[in-house]
Amino acid sequence: MASQYPIQTKQTPKSTSIKDWTRSDAYHNSFLIPQDPVLDAALKNSAENGLPEIAVSTAQGKFLHLHARSIQAKRILEVGTLGGYSTIWLGRALPEDGELITLEINDKHAKIAEENLSNAGLSSKCKVIVGPGHDSMVSLPSDKKFDLIFIDADKPSNLKYFTEAKRLVRKGGIIIVDNVVRFGRVADPQESDHNIEGVRLLLNGLKGDMDVDATTIATVGEKGYDGFIYAVRN
Repeated sequence: MASQYPIQTKQTPKSTSIKDWTRSDAYHNSFLIPQDPVLDAALKNSAENGLPEIAVSTAQGKFLHLHARSIQAKRILEVGTLGGYSTIWLGRALPEDGELITLEINDKHAKIAEENLSNAGLSSKCKVIVGPGHDSMVSLPSDKKFDLIFIDADKPSNLKYFTEAKRLVRKGGIIIVDNVVRFGRVADPQESDHNIEGVRLLLNGLKGDMDVDATTIATVGEKGYDGFIYAVRN
């Protein structure tokens, strides 16, 4: 029996802005992500204490949460805590005996994150380690592997973080690196700053790397046009 609907064709391109994508995020989230007073309080507490408003978006946080659940992660490492918004999303995905270690260089950020994690009832599962992220990673033993590692810290150190992440993640485990598209500027040879060059250095390091299989997933939403590098440890 023939379908009553026409065959889908390629969509007609439309010029869009951050306003359009913010509206789109809000629309989809209204169906898929219920209002959450704990997460709202974490953002509010962070903003009131002067933390930069650079946490992952609501939809990205839910993506991290669902992904951790889908691989049944029991141990998670996060590099770059900020106020703990993404930490809460990831921590909620853990089983009762799960563990999350999150690394933060800034004492004030770590204090606010600990407050937010306590308010979320996750203090027993989530531990904040204060200090330079790479130094903290080097000090972590590799005998007890992580299932998922989320890197969202200073971009010039991306390759150093990723190299240590490969040592710490189990075979078949996931490494996700945030903010790797940067409004398309990473791919534009006319653009350069320390963040862009940090992403380019990581991409060059990944080219031909047989330890992982990776791709970039572009994201567009309330935080703008950016993306993740998503890698599986071979």
